[in-house]
Amino acid sequence: MPATIGHNIIGGAYSAAGSVVHKSHDATTGEALSYDFIQATPEEVDAAAKAAAAAYPAYRSLSAEKRAVFLDAIADELDALGDDFVATVTRETALPTARIQGERGRTSGQMRLFAKVLRRGDFYGARIDRALPDRQPLPRPDLRQYRIGLGPVAVFGASNFPLAFSTAGGDTAAALAAGCPVVFKAHSGHMTTAAHVGEAILRAAEKTGMPKGVFNMIYGSGVGEALVKHPAIQAVGFTGSLKGGRALCDMAAARPQPIPVFAEMSSINPVILLPEAAKARGEKIAGELAGSVVMGCGQFCT
Repeated sequence: MPATIGHNIIGGAYSAAGSVVHKSHDATTGEALSYDFIQATPEEVDAAAKAAAAAYPAYRSLSAEKRAVFLDAIADELDALGDDFVATVTRETALPTARIQGERGRTSGQMRLFAKVLRRGDFYGARIDRALPDRQPLPRPDLRQYRIGLGPVAVFGASNFPLAFSTAGGDTAAALAAGCPVVFKAHSGHMTTAAHVGEAILRAAEKTGMPKGVFNMIYGSGVGEALVKHPAIQAVGFTGSLKGGRALCDMAAARPQPIPVFAEMSSINPVILLPEAAKARGEKIAGELAGSVVMGCGQFCT
C-alpha cells in the first residue's frame, strides 16, 4: 500500500505536518487497522482551503467538456479499484460485499451522470433579455445571465454510505461538475476507504490536467469547524445527523459573509398507523416497516 495512506491531500500533494494520529477500525472486531491518519493542523486546513481557492478561477473557466472528461476519469478510476479495495470497505463498515460493489457502481454512475449533464449544456440556465431602447419611462439594457460555480465547497461525508455519499459522492460530483473545487473532510468511520478514493480522484485530476487544488482532503476531529469558517469556502455539502448539520448551518450563517449549507440531516421519519389500517392489515404493515428499517443492514435513510 502507498506510504501516503493517511496523509492529507492539499494542492495536489500529500501533507502530514501534524502530530495527532487517528486510527480506523475493523467494524466487526474493533481491531485497529494498520494505517495512521494524521489530523490536519490549522495551517493545513488553511492551506487546503486556499489551494481550492487558487484552483477555482482556472477550473471554473474550463469548458464543460473538459470538466466532463475529468468526471468520467474519476468514474473509471473508481471502477478500477479492485477486490482488495472492496474488502477494505467491507472491513471498515461491516457492510456486505455485494452492497459495496453495488454502491461503487452507483458512485461511478453519479459521476458519469453529471458528465452527461455537462455535455448537454442546459445546466447553464442561460437567459437573454434583449435591449429595449425605446421602452418608457426608461430603456432596458441588454441583459445576459447564466449560472457559474459559487467557489470552493467543503464536503462532509456520511457514515452510512462510504462511497455514494462520501469522498466521491453526490456532493463532490455536483460541486466538481459546477466548476467548484472541493475540500473534503473524511469521515472518521471509514478513513482507509476515503484515502483510496481520494487517491483515485487525484489520479484522475493528474491524467486530465486539472488545476492542482481541484480536490483536497483532510482528516481529523474539529477540523470541520475551521473549514466552514474559512473565508475561502463558499458553500458546504453535508450528509449526517440533525445535530451535526445544524451546527454547520449555524457556523455558516454566523460568518461575516454567510454561505449556503446543502444538508441532508437525520432519517427519523414519522409513521402514522390508523386503527382501521392496523386491524385490516397490521401484520403486513409491521413486516413492511421492519423491512424498511433493516434494509441495507439498517443503513438506509428510511
